[in-house]
Amino acid sequence: MIHDPVAHADDLLARGRVGDAVSVIEQHAQAGSVDAVFKLAMWTLAGSPVRRDLPAARALLRQAASLGNPDAALVEIALVANGSGATADWAGARALLDTAAETDAIAAAHRALLDKMTLTDDGAPVDPAQAETIGKTPDVRHIARLFTQDECLHIAHCAADMLQPAMVADPQTGRNVPNPVRTSDGAVIGPTRETLVVQALNRRLAAVTGTDWRQGEALSVLRYRPGQQFRPHVDALPATGNQRIRTVLVYLNDGFSGGATFFLNNALRVMPRTGDAVIFDNVRPDGAVDRTTQHAGEPVTSGVKWLATRWIRARPFSVWTGPENAA
Repeated sequence: MIHDPVAHADDLLARGRVGDAVSVIEQHAQAGSVDAVFKLAMWTLAGSPVRRDLPAARALLRQAASLGNPDAALVEIALVANGSGATADWAGARALLDTAAETDAIAAAHRALLDKMTLTDDGAPVDPAQAETIGKTPDVRHIARLFTQDECLHIAHCAADMLQPAMVADPQTGRNVPNPVRTSDGAVIGPTRETLVVQALNRRLAAVTGTDWRQGEALSVLRYRPGQQFRPHVDALPATGNQRIRTVLVYLNDGFSGGATFFLNNALRVMPRTGDAVIFDNVRPDGAVDRTTQHAGEPVTSGVKWLATRWIRARPFSVWTGPENAA
């Protein structure tokens, strides 16, 4: 008898016995093992070592959640809200969260934070904040306290266990690669990790930028320790059919030294403050890259800086197929 089918399957995978690993998980999932059902759901989402099937993954998550797995419930909530495998359903996701919150402290904390927001029926802000222009050439807009301190802490917490050395887009291929231009640590809050709080904040960013939330890349979170920086760069990408037309930066904390955002063309220096947002366009009206948007994240000299970035594409796209396969 296999007492821990998930550990056994992981061991089989490590030894290259993919078919045997899949058989173990499928057999135990059919027998009602909640851990095996959840494992199979996550494999089916990832598309490895089984074929990706988003509707099937959602059905497995529903089964695992009904068997009492709180992690499955949170992933299901994320997918229902962001439309993975079906039409986005904010109300349905919120109902699932309310149910999960009755027995799970994490879900209850998410609900409490959402309850402080004034949202429409689809999770957007009822009264979006207005940006103030603080720089020209490039046009840089600023919104004070767009996110609350609790919202900033939530984002940092969501990303903390995924942080890795940050990447940059290769100018030849567009692929993310290590580069000394960017020395921070980063994480991306992808579709399975997007809590309803994160999704509400992404919708808030869409509202203040006049875009559809489906145009936004997954929220990227950066952590800068002393000496780390992001040297001068532009956010627009080379050779893409769905350009990053707009950038939103949200400072998740303050109380550190250094770390300002500096725009080289107009010598604008933005000092970070918790919850403040900076918005700028990466392309000119004709669609060409606007080189005046070259900017840098100056070195942190003491303390730790946390930053969230939302790159907004020209057209909506599915996070599962990528920005180049835009709708």
